[in-house]
Amino acid sequence: MEFLIVTGLSGAGKASALHTLEDIGFYCVDNIPIELIPPFYDLCMRSSDKSMQKVAIVIDVRGEMPFENVFDVLDKLKENNKKYKVLFIDARDDILIRRFRETRRKHPLLENFNGSMINAVKFERSILKQVRNRADYLVDTSFLSVSQLKERITNLFLENSSSSLIITCMSFGFKYGIPTESDLVFDVRCLKNPYYIDELRDLTGLDEAVDRYVRKWDETKGFINRLLPLIDYSLPLYRNEGKSQLVISIGCTGGKHRSVTMVQLLYDHLLKKGFHAGVNHRDITKR
Repeated sequence: MEFLIVTGLSGAGKASALHTLEDIGFYCVDNIPIELIPPFYDLCMRSSDKSMQKVAIVIDVRGEMPFENVFDVLDKLKENNKKYKVLFIDARDDILIRRFRETRRKHPLLENFNGSMINAVKFERSILKQVRNRADYLVDTSFLSVSQLKERITNLFLENSSSSLIITCMSFGFKYGIPTESDLVFDVRCLKNPYYIDELRDLTGLDEAVDRYVRKWDETKGFINRLLPLIDYSLPLYRNEGKSQLVISIGCTGGKHRSVTMVQLLYDHLLKKGFHAGVNHRDITKR
């Protein structure tokens, strides 16, 4: 049985992630009380229903039991050799606050802080810090659309197995911030920039003209000749350590040209090597 625990910040996108998991065949339960996780796990294990072979549950601060107790529950599961994975959905504080204001939804901890959204979000983050650090999968939705989040979740879990290493190759623009879920970050702002070529400015690294321009320079070739061997050496080490997800982020200034070209190159390389890889160009549509 594949048992996935979904948690994270309120407003970060747990509901959207759960809907996507349901669409790809998971039996999903939202807001299950923490103390019911072990008996529910046993129930799923004993079930002959094929729909229970892949199960996803959401736990968060909405429950009555203090969330800190989740660590006792999770530790007992592991002590009894009951395997599970944790998916943590995150987003920047300012993004979360803006989402609550735009949707006029109420943060579950708002009343505890006399209506202060900032304090409610900060407190929630503090009590979730440990489970975030223990998560097998981390997805930051700060700059993801609903469709991009759906694609990310699908890439992670549609054909997932407990022993696989799932790699996400992400391009981004430093001007919009480094993706917080990154495991490895590479800066290609040192390479020649197509932005200053008039006929290339409005294109992206997915266009052949930009791809050809970025790759033709000796500096780029030298970067590639050092990057790919480093990745090839590192990935088996991550897999041997039991890591389930690895996010390799490559950034340029705006996230449209150099980083996109290099991520596509890395993605193609990983596929040829037989790795389970996905690609996400986070900032390619930003102006």
